[in-house]
Amino acid sequence: MVKANGIAGTLRTQVSNGEHSLLADAPVAKGGGGSGFGAHQLLEASFASCICMAVRMHASADAIPLTSVEVDVTLSPPENDGPVELGYSLTLFGPLSASQRRTLEGAARECPVRTTLSRGCSFAEKPHPAQARD
Repeated sequence: MVKANGIAGTLRTQVSNGEHSLLADAPVAKGGGGSGFGAHQLLEASFASCICMAVRMHASADAIPLTSVEVDVTLSPPENDGPVELGYSLTLFGPLSASQRRTLEGAARECPVRTTLSRGCSFAEKPHPAQARD
């Protein structure tokens, strides 16, 4: 579970999973201070980091000599009420054969965040535990 707490007097938000935390903020153009990741950037970051980890895990499990991986992700707004597009580019580094590159590109296409998002989303508002007792 992830919790977000707004910082009084600003749009800055502290986000934590109980062990790690980060700062999110709206861009200056939207009234924020631009002092952290924007909300859509966090979605892009989730997808990019998942691809990176999936590729590295697959390389490690199969002894593929991957030395580094870079992933760029861009969220494109929908056109005509169509779906949102998360475009990505993958750059693999190391002495890789064509077959190894294809294998790692396949691992990128199967990362868990992509699998989750491709199923579609529904939203359910749940009462906060403290409010549920009132």
